[in-house]
Amino acid sequence: QVQLVESGGGLVQAGGSLRLSCAASGSIFSILTINDMGWYCQHPGKQRELVATITRDGRTNYADSVQGRFTISRDNAKNTVYLEMKSLKPEDTAVYYCNSRARGTGNESWGQGTQVTVSS
Repeated sequence: QVQLVESGGGLVQAGGSLRLSCAASGSIFSILTINDMGWYCQHPGKQRELVATITRDGRTNYADSVQGRFTISRDNAKNTVYLEMKSLKPEDTAVYYCNSRARGTGNESWGQGTQVTVSS
């Protein structure tokens, strides 16, 4: 089982930037079998939705709403995924969750979430 711990959320004014980090830990086998890692957000009263994902070899996928403003990256040596968030908007306010998915089994793990609040 993979454990994911997010950090870097907070309060920022519209137009500002934040950087989220998510560190994965667990058994060597569970870490090595992680393929996709990503970020999802959940607005109050709504379902969790995709923000961005990145594969082990660096292929990325973004939600249309963040394309060009957010950048996902990954350091496999540190088992860490990052989300660089720029030009933040009030509608980006949400709880952001880190996710990992194992190749083969597709087993998923989730972090505890980190709050991002963008004031207008």
